[in-house]
Amino acid sequence: MKLIGQYMNLLALEAPTNAGRFVLALFCRPFRGKITDRQKQFLNSGNPFTITHEKETITCYAWGTGEKKVLLIHGWQSHSYRWKVYIDHLVEQGYKVYAFDAPGHGLSTGNFLSVPLYSEVIEKMILRIGKPDAIVAHSIGGFASLYTLHRNPSLSSKLILMAAPGEAAEFFNFYKTSLGLSKRSVDLTIKRFEERFKKSPDYFSSPAFASTLTTQGLIIHDEEDDETSVEHSKRVHAKWENSRLLITKGFGHNLKSIEVVKEVVQFINLKKIKLNFQP
Repeated sequence: MKLIGQYMNLLALEAPTNAGRFVLALFCRPFRGKITDRQKQFLNSGNPFTITHEKETITCYAWGTGEKKVLLIHGWQSHSYRWKVYIDHLVEQGYKVYAFDAPGHGLSTGNFLSVPLYSEVIEKMILRIGKPDAIVAHSIGGFASLYTLHRNPSLSSKLILMAAPGEAAEFFNFYKTSLGLSKRSVDLTIKRFEERFKKSPDYFSSPAFASTLTTQGLIIHDEEDDETSVEHSKRVHAKWENSRLLITKGFGHNLKSIEVVKEVVQFINLKKIKLNFQP
């Protein structure tokens, strides 16, 4: 990590324009995990289809035949299979469930993902399938979902936000510390960010986006999450008037336990349910 940072710092001195592009591309480049045969078998059971966005092919899935729809949005370096236990129980409850692999993830093409790009794909997916009754979003998928409903309120649905990060600026601070980036390297990267997205990193704030929402929300975060702090969700809840905050313990960042699944499905259903859990 430090060697990469040293290279970036040198590039910032010798070729500043290229340095900003290079660092931003690194920040936004996911490393695609392998999908096992077992995972592919489940995904293929979900009636795969595709949409396109900016020359990328986005792999999408649909399970169930119910009239009410739920859209699932995964997090960084994940893919649609991460939702299997949620899909099983939502279909059992009579929902039609949709998911898709973000650009650079799963079986979708690409090697770049940012919150603005993710938000554009979420919007395109909603326009394709029709407005869902609920959106369930994890990690950076939650950040992108908040941004989507903030910038386009007509897409508003009941939103379940799970372990979402808080501020884009924090990513810059993380990489600055991890890579040992110089102030010049960081400044060049921020400049490139603003050129590409027409906004500063400070604009991308989960609490700020949440403050504009009127839809019902359930915010779930584990106090032992070692990837995103529970404090982010506390701040989002404080700004989101029509939200409920559920803080768990011992489930970590992934939040795949049956207790969490039950809370999510009950919130979507607005009634208590009994789930037969099969991991």
